[in-house]
Amino acid sequence: MQEFITLDGVIQGPGGADEDVEGGFEFGGWQQDYERHGPEDTDLIAEWESRTEGLLLGRKTYNIWLGAWAVWDEKAEGLMGEFTRRYNRVPKYVASRTLTDLPWANSHSLEPDVATAVARLRAQRGGEIRVWGSADLVRTLAEHDLVDEYRLVVYPIVLGTGKKLFPDGLRMQRLELAESRALASGVVVNVYRRNR
Repeated sequence: MQEFITLDGVIQGPGGADEDVEGGFEFGGWQQDYERHGPEDTDLIAEWESRTEGLLLGRKTYNIWLGAWAVWDEKAEGLMGEFTRRYNRVPKYVASRTLTDLPWANSHSLEPDVATAVARLRAQRGGEIRVWGSADLVRTLAEHDLVDEYRLVVYPIVLGTGKKLFPDGLRMQRLELAESRALASGVVVNVYRRNR
């Protein structure tokens, strides 16, 4: 699981003003002021994405990515083209009670019992199944101990409102810090693994 996250744990709407305004959220795009995409940023993301063998997305994130990665040019140079080709190729598993049409190539709807479906996927698939965004889905996965690694890109900003990665009431989990690196932008990347 990868998340862009604030110091106060908010993961809602990092990429754009209209990305996720649920609950009257007014800080959409909060991540953009920190985007510098220097070599250390792009190397890290490229390393992570090179391991992606499947995407696990909630309804909102699927629709956002459908309007972006699914239509961008696969022949684009650099990471944009590389990621577009990868995301179009790998299977996409969508957790949604309402989506019936999944037009993006290699998209598959998960059964209503998401936890059981994901546990089955974990047992079948080789390589990493990546979750980006998808706050509600991440909560479900965390509640059922289905996240092996949390890759948190922590931004030095406090919003005071918004959807949080770990809501109140989530059962206790112990994590081990596997990696930490500070970027020139002030962003800190922390990788945590479940302590089983």
